[in-house]
Amino acid sequence: MEPFTSLPLIPTTVVGSFPVVRGSGIGGLLDPLKHAVKVAVDAQVTAGIDIISDGQVRGDMIQAFTRHLPGIRGQDVVGKVLPASGPITVPDTRYACSRHSFVKGILTGPTTLSHGLHISTPLYRNRSECAYDLAAALSMEARSLERAGVCMIQVDEPILSTGAAHIDEAREAFSRVISGLKVPICLHVCGDLSSIVDQVLKFPIAVLDIECARSPGNLDLLNSTPFQGMKAGIGCIDSSSTAVESVPEIRQRIQHAVEILGPENVLIDPDCGLRMLPLDAAVGKLTHMVTAVKEVRKELA
Repeated sequence: MEPFTSLPLIPTTVVGSFPVVRGSGIGGLLDPLKHAVKVAVDAQVTAGIDIISDGQVRGDMIQAFTRHLPGIRGQDVVGKVLPASGPITVPDTRYACSRHSFVKGILTGPTTLSHGLHISTPLYRNRSECAYDLAAALSMEARSLERAGVCMIQVDEPILSTGAAHIDEAREAFSRVISGLKVPICLHVCGDLSSIVDQVLKFPIAVLDIECARSPGNLDLLNSTPFQGMKAGIGCIDSSSTAVESVPEIRQRIQHAVEILGPENVLIDPDCGLRMLPLDAAVGKLTHMVTAVKEVRKELA
């Protein structure tokens, strides 16, 4: 499946998470986060995002997945990690798909999950062994997301830029997650990629999504690296700051990315998730980002 030919030049997307606005009343008592999903999806659609997410409002990137997996209790791996009894993110993703034609499914990668847990069982000698079983569990979720109709699946592995993980073993775990999928696969890695860019470009992916607002040097790394057959998701707004960047500031970042990689090879999004920002800041950033992309498209027309 190739969604990019159906989208405008320089598609806009999000890394995933959005501020949580809990519901109230009877509905809020039954599922206080159902309202949060609606708010997140509606905000992205209203802002004009081309590829949206479900908002990832049901927990942090570790617990949102691990609390559903047998073998994990809280932050501790206490037994063999097994797949969840049913889909984890699919219900919220299906809602997003009902509101928009292009939705990405999002998973926290097995290596990042393994580093967010404490291994309290002799079943695993190291985090990589645990990551392989996490990958098997995540592969079930990935297939469920594909069946739900997502246009792409993004796997988040922020741990890779820290140097804490063995890259070859992380790539093996990643490959197990996405094996057999037909939708395009995106790898999101934030932070400074200068020490790992060559290795992450070997991952079996269609899109490499990177942080470029806070780490502008990442974009220049791609300028000197073979980048054929792959697209780049370029973070053009700082998701760690509440300040809403001006349209000209964002447009300049987009223009730089287009000059280096070509407009046909670029997707535009925030550096990372927006979950920790106030709602008005998150909405303002996305709105300005979309406006800046539209201006760049007009210049290229």
